[in-house]
Order: sequence, then structure tokens, then C-alpha cells
Amino acid sequence: MTSPEEILPPGLLERIRGRAAGYDRENTFFAEDLEELRTAGYLALFTPKELGGSGLDIPAAVNCQRRLASAAPATALAVNMHLVWCGVAHLLARGGDNSLSFVLEEAARGELFAFGISEPGNSAVLFDSKTDAVPQEGGGYAFTGRKIFTSLSPAWTRLGIFGKDTSNPEEPRLVFGFADRSTDGITALDDWNTMGMRSSQSRTTLLDNAVVPAGRIVRHTPVGPHSDAFVFGIFSLFETLLSAVYAGVAERALELCAAAAEKRAIQGQPASQDPHTRWRIADAAIRLDGVLLQLDAVARDLEGGTDHGARWFPRLSGLKLRTTDAARGIVETAMQVAGGSGYFRGQELERLYRDVLAGMFHPSSEDSAHDSMAKAVLGPVTGQ
Repeated sequence: MTSPEEILPPGLLERIRGRAAGYDRENTFFAEDLEELRTAGYLALFTPKELGGSGLDIPAAVNCQRRLASAAPATALAVNMHLVWCGVAHLLARGGDNSLSFVLEEAARGELFAFGISEPGNSAVLFDSKTDAVPQEGGGYAFTGRKIFTSLSPAWTRLGIFGKDTSNPEEPRLVFGFADRSTDGITALDDWNTMGMRSSQSRTTLLDNAVVPAGRIVRHTPVGPHSDAFVFGIFSLFETLLSAVYAGVAERALELCAAAAEKRAIQGQPASQDPHTRWRIADAAIRLDGVLLQLDAVARDLEGGTDHGARWFPRLSGLKLRTTDAARGIVETAMQVAGGSGYFRGQELERLYRDVLAGMFHPSSEDSAHDSMAKAVLGPVTGQ
């Protein structure tokens, strides 16, 4: 199997790291990164070798995303959304479902898949939708709604979207499909101006009777919680690859933290010899070690088809929450060790600090992760 180091060699990684500050400062899309990653075959990590890809499994893709995020968190976060769809296709194929095989094939040809799922005010996420999906003659659907946090907005060529078909009010259904960039009725707003993760350009997308033909409708699911393998695939790959990005941020912060401790002096000696500094760095490393172990275990269980039953959802949301919390704490520790220099704009740690805060806003939220785990441990609240 191709290794992450072969896919992302040091030279490529350093070029990507070297552009990150400029993208952040100018609030521009990572166009040069994307072209280099496309040329390197990064969009086809999950595509089998016989179809022109790298043939990676989920643990290997996780390691690639950790490595990419250590150089450019926003680039890795945005590419993550493409890899989620590819990972779902890979996971389904392992179970004998080839309904998304076209995703893997087109990814190998350079197509870029974006994630048009999140909606304002939709706390149910994948189990309900505020977007209308109106049946069309021939089996297609016209989608009308508002999608937020659509990473890769300037460059995607395929947009995975979903909406709710209420043509049968007694049994509404959720409909998933993929729209081409050329589809009428799709507008990306130029509204991305955030504190961190700036070059992801995760803009708002408006759908106005955007028709997806029958051949690109890939799933119908019920409204409300269910165990459909397609939806589980989206949730599991999203949480796992997202955790990989923030783990990579934490790894880079720890590297910068150790380097700062060597350079900074406390009472005439390197801070790396100061017992309080050593304790802080060791504590950060211990937290990172636990996160990486859990991330690897979850990735291997997904790849191997381990059946955790109802425990899968709290386990995945718990992974995301623990990883993003740990990453934020590790970056804060690095800022403390580096001292005031890390607070200045243009410093890598300053940018990592802003980037890592975005982890709080991705699903699963802190409240939903705790609610999911409480139900797994205690059962539902009486009367529900």
C-alpha cells in the first residue's frame, strides 16, 4: 500500500505549508495547493489502484489527512469533504454496495466532490432536511434550499446534496444526490470571512430548483434516526476524517511548542529545562497520545467492519469531541510555552490557534455528543 510519505513527500508538504499564511492573510482559496494535490493523486486516495487511485484504506487516509493538516489545516479541512464522499463509496463497496462507485472513478479523473449537507437551524443534520426535494418526471428531483459551510466552493465540480420529499405527507423521505457544477439553480455566495480556516472558502450555497437527474440520485432514507448504511457512512467518515485534521493540527502545535521551549530562555537557561514547562509539554503529549490511539482504533474498526451496534454513534461523536477539545488545549499550551511572540499576527501558532477554534462548530456538537452517550449508557429519558 502506498504510504502517506509517498503521497505527501516533504517537498510538497513544505510548499503547501509555505502558502498557508498567504491564503489566510488574503482570505483566498488554496488553488495552488489543490492543483498540486490533484497532480499527486490525492483526490483518489480511496480509489482502487486498478481504477487509477492509491487504493488506501481508512487508517491510511486518516494518516494522510493528519500529515496534510500539520502543514495547512484549512486545506486539509476542505479536502476532507471530498474525501468523506470517497470514503463512503469505499466503505459501501467493502460491504458489496457499489452504488457510489462512480465517485471513486470520477475522483481518479480529477473531479472534486463537495459536501452540501449542513443547513442553518437543522440540528437533526442527516436525519431531516429544510431543503425541498420535489420529484420530477423521470425520477430526478428539484432541490430548493440553503446549504452552509460548503467547503471547496470556488472549485468543486460535484456537489453532494440532500433534501426532503414531502409529496407523500404521511411518509416523507430524504433524498440524496450529486449535482454537477453546471446545474442551473446553484449559486455560491461570496460570504466566507471568518476568524480561522479561511482558505477553505466554505461559502453558503443557494439551491433554487436545482435539478439532479435520476441517474445521480443515490439514496432515499426515512426522516428521523435510522441505521441506513449510506448515512452511517457519511457520519462515520465525516467524524473520523475531521478528527484526523484536528489531530494533525495538534501534532504540529506540539512540534512548535517543543521548538519554542528550546529557543526561549527562563532564568538564563532554555525553557526546555524548566520543570513547569516540561510538565506542560508532557501533559500536551499525553493528551495527544490518547487521541491518536483512539483515532487509529476507530479507523481500523470502520475498515474492518467491526459491529459496535448502537454504540457506533456515541463512539464517533465522542471521538470528534475529544479530538477537537484536546487539539484546542494543546494549541493553547503551545501558545503558553512560546510566550507573547506567538500572539503576533503572521506567526504559525497564532494561525493554528484561530484554525483550531473551528472544531467547536462542526457536528457533532458538545451537547449532542453527550446526549448520544447518555442514551447509550443510561437509556432514553423516561417518556421519550
